[in-house]
Amino acid sequence: MAKQNVNAKLMTGNEACAEAAIVAGMRFFGGYPITPSSEIAEVLAHRLPEVGGIFVQMEDELASMATIIGASLAGVKSMTATSGPGFSLMQENIGYASMTEVPCVIVNVQRGGPSTGLPTLPAQADVMQARWGTHGDHSIIVVAPSTVRETYDWTIKAFNLTEQYRIPVIVLLDEVIAHVNEKMVIPEPETITIIDRKRSTESPDTYQPYKQNDSDIPLFADFGTGYRYNVTGLSHDETGFPTNDPQKINALYSRLSRKLERYQDQIIEYKTEYLKDAEICIVAFGSSARSAYRAVRLARQQGIKVGMFQLFVIWPFPYKILGRLASQIKAFIVPEMNLGQIAHEVSCAIKSDVIKVNRVDGSLITPNEILERIKNVSV
Repeated sequence: MAKQNVNAKLMTGNEACAEAAIVAGMRFFGGYPITPSSEIAEVLAHRLPEVGGIFVQMEDELASMATIIGASLAGVKSMTATSGPGFSLMQENIGYASMTEVPCVIVNVQRGGPSTGLPTLPAQADVMQARWGTHGDHSIIVVAPSTVRETYDWTIKAFNLTEQYRIPVIVLLDEVIAHVNEKMVIPEPETITIIDRKRSTESPDTYQPYKQNDSDIPLFADFGTGYRYNVTGLSHDETGFPTNDPQKINALYSRLSRKLERYQDQIIEYKTEYLKDAEICIVAFGSSARSAYRAVRLARQQGIKVGMFQLFVIWPFPYKILGRLASQIKAFIVPEMNLGQIAHEVSCAIKSDVIKVNRVDGSLITPNEILERIKNVSV
C-alpha cells in the first residue's frame, strides 16, 4: 500500500492564501467580507487566534486598509483581502502606505466590473487599477499566481517583498483561482524562506524614520518599543515631518521611485516553457495562464512552434525581457479576461502589435479559443 503524504491537502486558492500568510508571519488581518474573497477572512478568523494573531472585521474597506497600516507600524506583519468595489475603496490608504513606506499585503480577488459588476464570476480587469489606482507617482509591486500552490508560494513571497522593500504588495487572484479545489503538498518549513524588515538599532532620541542610506530603503522602528516619530501622508523630510522644501520633496519622490527601479531585476519573476525554438509566444497570467499552457501543449502536438511566458510579477513589468524575446518571435498572443490591459504593456515592450484573446463575460478563456488564434498565426 502506497504511503500517504500527510502534507497533501485539498485546498482552494483562498484557503491557501490564508494559510500561507500565517506561515509568512502575518499576525494581523483587518478586513470586510466581499465575494469572492470572503473565505480568506473566514479562515483567518478561525486560524489567527490559534497562533496568537488578531483578526478584526472592520466596518468597511477604508477602515480595513487603515488598520493594517497601523498594525504594521507597530511591527506586526499585516494583510487585508477584498474584491473590486472594496479594492476601489482602499486606494487612498494604499497611497498612504506607499508614501509612508509601510509594509503590507493587499489581496484582490478579481471579479467582473465596474461597480458591482459580476460578484460571483471571474475577471482580470484590475491590472491597471493595481498599478495606478492611487493618485500620484508611487511604487507598487503586484503578483499574480495561477494555481493553488502558486497562491501559497506567492502569498509568502508577497510578504517577503513588502518587508524587504517597504512597498505595498498586491496579490491579484481571481474568482477561478480563489475557488478552485486542487491537491497541494504543503512545503516543509525548512524549505520556506521568510524575510523580515530591517530594523534600526539607533537610539530613539536620534532616529530618523526616512533617513537616506545606501540601500534607498529606510530602516524601520516599531511603535511601542520606545520609538515615537511622525508619520504623514504629506510630503516629508527624513524626520517624517511635512516639508515644502523643493529639494527635500524631490529627494523623497525620487527615492520612492528609485528603490523599485533599482531592485526590479530581483523582483521580476516569470516562467517560460517551449520558448527555445518558438516562433509564437503566449504571454499570460493568473487563471488565463492555465488555459494558455494547455493550448501551447496541444499546439506542440500538432507541430506548431509556440511557447509560453507566464507573468508571476506583473508590476514592475518585464519590458526589457520581452523586448529581447521579440527578436526571435514572429507573433505574441495575449489571453486575458479584460479588453487588453496586459496586451498593451506587451505591445509597448516588443514595440509591435499583439494578438489579443479577450473575454469580459465572466467566463474563463478556454484552451481551444487560444489554440484557434495560434493556428491562425501559423497558417
